[in-house]
Amino acid sequence: MSASTSTRTGWAGWVGFASVVLLINGFFGVIQGLVAIVGPDTYYAALDGELFLFNAAGWGWWNLIIGVLQIATSIGLLSGATWARLSAVLLAIVSAVVALVLVPAQPWWSFFVIAIDIIVIYALIAHGDELRNGG
Repeated sequence: MSASTSTRTGWAGWVGFASVVLLINGFFGVIQGLVAIVGPDTYYAALDGELFLFNAAGWGWWNLIIGVLQIATSIGLLSGATWARLSAVLLAIVSAVVALVLVPAQPWWSFFVIAIDIIVIYALIAHGDELRNGG
């Protein structure tokens, strides 16, 4: 076995999982964004005496743009593009930071999203080459 030959591990499947999660999340983001843009109102949540305010139209545009980027990145990941691995890692970092901000409003969902993002980041950084090299 030469030094340039790599063995394919089970983590290559996790890279595929990361691609599909990004694709689904992208479609959800596009739908959420369009709904928020079409009917812009202020979203608010009251928790333990604190008030969280969001501009729904601004949030909608943010979700729409991120959703489109996630869909494009997912397609790139499925084709083995190196640029898509970097983009997917950056999008997962953004997703984790946004989830961290939402911990007071949605703690269980936020922790779940952060855990998935960490798995996606690990799979893409540590094992993403397995798809490109053909395993």
